[in-house]
Amino acid sequence: MKGTLYLVATPIGNFADMTFRAVEILKQVDIVVYEERKEGGRLLRHFGIEKPVESLNEHNEAAATFIILDHLAKGKNIAVVSDCGTPVFSDPGQLLVRKAIDAGIKVVPIPGASSLMPALTVSGFSIDQFVFYGWLSPKRPRRIAELQQLKRERRTIVLMDTPYRLLALLKDISETFGSSRRLCVAFDLTLPDEEIFHGTGPLLLDKLTKLDKKGEFVVVIESSGQL
Repeated sequence: MKGTLYLVATPIGNFADMTFRAVEILKQVDIVVYEERKEGGRLLRHFGIEKPVESLNEHNEAAATFIILDHLAKGKNIAVVSDCGTPVFSDPGQLLVRKAIDAGIKVVPIPGASSLMPALTVSGFSIDQFVFYGWLSPKRPRRIAELQQLKRERRTIVLMDTPYRLLALLKDISETFGSSRRLCVAFDLTLPDEEIFHGTGPLLLDKLTKLDKKGEFVVVIESSGQL
């Protein structure tokens, strides 16, 4: 009998956001697959869980997928966790899920904390319709081109990026979308230093440059109002 593949969402910063079901699944499975050893190990230690582990990340995805599928084929139940949030969503694992489905393996999502919905709901913008674009290119010319394309989008837009690119991203948004388009920057969601910033691109760029903010963030760009 084949095993079950669980996609277990983990907290985006605050361990208190871990669901009871997620903890129980991690305790019950035979193997836990994490993205990075440091973050995965910290999560398991926090909840007192000791399990055989495998890793699956952008560097070993193809090889790790083959190994994990072999475990599942032999009847092992496996939980996949990312460094934070929901596995597969803007994280490695899509290949594994696709191959598992093709192989007739049961895949069970275990929902939990997310940075996407909290950022949208706290933005104050219309979210009846929105576009999650995710990470823009790290190369500025390509990033500008992507933003110019997004400028034609009428719905609310959600962007993410690495902590050290926040100011560069705000600068490019300000130059591309103009001085009147409103933004929301949800900074370090769920953590003690969580802060939510509202304002136009230039205003937030100036404010966050002075504050020298560093940390995880989500940027929400207000819809154009032409839906």
